Amino acid sequence: MTRIIPKSRVDCLVRSRDRLGETPLWCERTKKLWWLDIENPKLQSYDPSANFHEIFPIRGTTFVGSHALTSTGIHLLAHDLDLVLQTPDGGVSETVVAVESDLDNRLNDGRVDRWGHFWVGTMDNQLQRPTGALYRVSPSGDVTEVFGNVIVSNGIAFSPDGRRFHFTDTRRYQSWVFDMDPEDGAISNRRLFADYSATGERPDGACFDADGGLWTAFFAGGRVVRYNPLGQIDTIIELPVTNATCVCFGGEDFRTLMITTATKFLSGQKLASEPVAGAVFAVHGVAQGTPENRFGV
Repeated sequence: MTRIIPKSRVDCLVRSRDRLGETPLWCERTKKLWWLDIENPKLQSYDPSANFHEIFPIRGTTFVGSHALTSTGIHLLAHDLDLVLQTPDGGVSETVVAVESDLDNRLNDGRVDRWGHFWVGTMDNQLQRPTGALYRVSPSGDVTEVFGNVIVSNGIAFSPDGRRFHFTDTRRYQSWVFDMDPEDGAISNRRLFADYSATGERPDGACFDADGGLWTAFFAGGRVVRYNPLGQIDTIIELPVTNATCVCFGGEDFRTLMITTATKFLSGQKLASEPVAGAVFAVHGVAQGTPENRFGV
């Protein structure tokens, strides 16, 4: 039986009104939620103990596609097609590597594996050409292309046992799962996980819970769903907004699911009817999460 979590259980955590809110990450050291607005480039944090939302504009880039926590406490930021280390306050930045060049692409979704590598995908800025790819970036800046032929990279997630890797191409309307070697992180045995090509539904950002369930946000779908380890949907969270973008677990006990959203593509009439579009939402007690891996561990 599928569990339905109604909108009444979904709390509005931060009324940030992001154009394209993305990549929520809970930092257990600062006890803050960190996330981005990709198209109005800024890094943001929220301290629930003080109910304080702080905004850090990111300069010198058109897009900030994703980010990661690091072992030193600074942030790894995806500036257009470059990965940059930068303090949240906009201090001196250090380019780690240019992942791609000379393509009408940008960096999009990314997440860190247990070895401290950042897995990040690129996407076509026109949202239709398969010019993107998935990359694995080491802490030393070595870049390995894992595979290409991607339109919009998304849904990058690692199972807690280190044996499954998840990836979505949002504009192909499909997700895949791979076997992952828990010793060295190599992936193999690519197979279809979910196929929405017939309906055009858009799976977006994702994360695993401690039990191996995969939580996925649906852009333009007004919901977040959980797939059990067999790939069956067993939970649906109904949202008060249209565009869910990404998810993570956080809070003191990692039992709060946090959800970023977007105002992008919404008409003026739709925006007026969704006063909390682009906000960050929270749902408490739906599952047990785990801490994020850190780049450079």
